[in-house]
Amino acid sequence: MNQKIETRRAIIAIDALSPFERGVQRSEALGERLLGGLELYRKLFHTVGVKQETVRADAERIMDEVADWSPGLLDEMRGVASGAGVDLWQIGALNARTEVLSQALGTRPGECSTIGRVADHVFGVQTWDWHEELDPHWHLQSVAGTKRNFVGLTEHGMLSKIGMNDAGVSVFLNILGHVDDRPSGVPIHLLTAEILANASSVEEAVEIVRSARVTTSSALTIMDETKAVTAEISPASVVVVLPEKGTLAHTNHFLDHALGKGEKPGLYDPDSQDRLALVHSRLGRYPESTGVDDILPFLYSDPDQPGICCVPKPGATFGNRWATLATVTMENRKREMRVANGTPIDARAQEWFVMTPPAG
Repeated sequence: MNQKIETRRAIIAIDALSPFERGVQRSEALGERLLGGLELYRKLFHTVGVKQETVRADAERIMDEVADWSPGLLDEMRGVASGAGVDLWQIGALNARTEVLSQALGTRPGECSTIGRVADHVFGVQTWDWHEELDPHWHLQSVAGTKRNFVGLTEHGMLSKIGMNDAGVSVFLNILGHVDDRPSGVPIHLLTAEILANASSVEEAVEIVRSARVTTSSALTIMDETKAVTAEISPASVVVVLPEKGTLAHTNHFLDHALGKGEKPGLYDPDSQDRLALVHSRLGRYPESTGVDDILPFLYSDPDQPGICCVPKPGATFGNRWATLATVTMENRKREMRVANGTPIDARAQEWFVMTPPAG
């Protein structure tokens, strides 16, 4: 019998009607931890060949785009920068780190795996894989004062990543790669912030996705109480992928055939396809999953299997030390998001952190 352990993770509570004040609250709650995360990203950008002057130029160009699309998000980043005592472009680069890293040399982005299910209720699970060194620099959050209150997991100084709001709308995130990816449009992490803060249904969330000019590819699996879709986003277009037999499964390659023609070669293949094939083989053997506890084992992997549970390779250096930093589940009707540190296998020995959005 596994002995349960508790692994604590910082949670910050944000509650203000003013976007700027929400940003200041975020910085004050994180304190020196935010500065530590900024320094690690400065080191990461340098390590993967993106010069600081390029990072700044990218961030300033992207913030101009955000100002036109959602001025409140820019105000909130201004608040973060003010509270942290740093230049705005540094917070912009942090929130646009996916876009900045799309031009990185000789490194692969993080690898994540997601399952969404539509049965008698809607539920899902995701692993979040990223640089092992950044594990101390993410937190949980509870945000109020926006149109829809929400909870989520995000990195220090970033407004959003994965989460669920008080309407039961949730977002999972998988990074993709397209040959036309470039650091210019609305950052994908700010797109998830806009969805969680405003969408009351899957349909409204998809409208928000389509309203943004996004130039770096990702897949957002969006769920509410009754529906689930995956929006595959690329510089070319947005394609909505519907469930097959009540299931959405996604890793890090395009499922839409037309978008797949623009897949960036050598970025995730064949690892992403192998991971997805493993998940589908399990879904085929056990198709009647009725809750998150049923589908969690579908994201286990042993050393001789495709790396759903991501562990750094021996001798890997900074910039290439991929690890599964967190496992996240959603149960939309219950408005419940659960987070565990590490892989789904690690989660068996932990007490999950359970979050529900603040009442509106």
